[in-house]
Amino acid sequence: MNNTDTRKRNLTPAGYAALIEQFQLDTIPNWHESFIGVDNSHSTEMIANTLCEIYPVNYRYKNTLCGHLEFAIKNDGVNLAILAAIFRVAPLEEFTVYIASNLHDKYARRLWFWFEFLTGEKLAIDDLAKVDYFPLLEPDNYYVISNPQQNRRQCIYDNMLGNSQFCPVVRKTNCLRKFENANFAERCKIIVSKIPAELLQRGTNYLYAKETKSSFGIEHIQPKQKRIEQFIRLLKLSEKDDFCTKNKLIDLQNLVVDSQFCDTDFRRRQNYVGESISWTREKIHFIAPKPENLVELMDGFFVAHNRMSDGGVSPVIHAAVISYGLVFLHPFEDGNGRIHRFLIHNILARSGFTPSQLIFPVSATMLKNHADYDASLEAFSIPLTEIIDYTLNPNGQMTVQNETINFYKYIDMTTQAEWLFRFIERTIETEFVAELDFLDNYDLAKKSISEFINIPDKKIDLIIQSCIQNNGSISLRKRNKIFDFLTDNEIKKIEKIIQSTFKKQLTKNRIIQS
Repeated sequence: MNNTDTRKRNLTPAGYAALIEQFQLDTIPNWHESFIGVDNSHSTEMIANTLCEIYPVNYRYKNTLCGHLEFAIKNDGVNLAILAAIFRVAPLEEFTVYIASNLHDKYARRLWFWFEFLTGEKLAIDDLAKVDYFPLLEPDNYYVISNPQQNRRQCIYDNMLGNSQFCPVVRKTNCLRKFENANFAERCKIIVSKIPAELLQRGTNYLYAKETKSSFGIEHIQPKQKRIEQFIRLLKLSEKDDFCTKNKLIDLQNLVVDSQFCDTDFRRRQNYVGESISWTREKIHFIAPKPENLVELMDGFFVAHNRMSDGGVSPVIHAAVISYGLVFLHPFEDGNGRIHRFLIHNILARSGFTPSQLIFPVSATMLKNHADYDASLEAFSIPLTEIIDYTLNPNGQMTVQNETINFYKYIDMTTQAEWLFRFIERTIETEFVAELDFLDNYDLAKKSISEFINIPDKKIDLIIQSCIQNNGSISLRKRNKIFDFLTDNEIKKIEKIIQSTFKKQLTKNRIIQS
């Protein structure tokens, strides 16, 4: 629902929507918007990416600053970026009086904590005397760390995923609960346990190469063999080394980009992702944080990574926050996307989610489902770009005019976590299993062919590959130019073996081509 939607005209905004309207704030829309209706009905409607909820006309709420704040965190959820924007402009005296009058109320104490957390200012209120502690985020509704920090001032357990420099939020949606219950890590172990060791080793080597080429391929880059080999070596180290440190990330960036684009530190220029649609116009897809904000953001990024590592956060949630966090912070001039996808493997492998010495070709899934991968990025980049004021000079250099740091500090990454789970599920069910099945069938076909014809292994490999590429038959051109040493009967027999052995894959290829 947007500001021009006629359905809003007779509705009274509540919670975040009311305060955003009152203070005329530019914010990324919250996932949930609340309104008070004109009758006694209660309804919800999904419009764009926002769940709009309309409460009955007699719904009880306080039409005040603090009444809407309390309503928001109860009904609209915790949105730190919007809270930070409200706290910058809200009357301090009114807020202080509300907190001081409600020191035993959980919602007031949470708002008190978040005010000081987000603004760095201290309210003129004494620390609480000894009272019962409670969690800042409800563990039933949000992903939290299991070893929260005890905050003595408000008597609250700070269980958030990060600190004030970088603190994404991930809500426990029905979608994420379903994925968590699916227990993909255990499903993978069961699959691996049924695969012969030799085939698994061959399959793993192949998947490392496939993942490398796919990660570069997403950005339409064809790396040289040396870079492919370097990246494969890094992937094999992802189980052992923590790459989420400044020095490791810089080393990683230097290995995935051409030498002229190697960085020795985080970028010092404003960058963006865009495309030229005419010689005078540029279409902007994503605007990165200002370079002067990067030190603070990346310091918080590393704190959040360590906080989740030590705090027992679900490996996929951890991987989503850090990998997408990296690409949204965009700390380098080039290579951010490849590093972002590498960090998925690094975190999943080190957490034990991925079976030892094995890799999921997640990038291959992203490459095959490019529209979905774009959607996972655009869920943040599109609304972000709409609220950033910028100019472009004739040389394509960008200047960002407004303050934007909080947009990147406090991202709701629920959507990205859901997408990463989908990519992992598809990878396990299709890419991973399909590639191992392919190798197994390849061995069977090769053995069957070699039993009736005596030719070198390399020739058999070429025959199988040519036959599969042509939907189970050898083209007339290749018969005459490459396989002229085979008789017509031998070719027919080989084609029959290929069609029988690779029946499933050839059928799938025909469906895709049609």
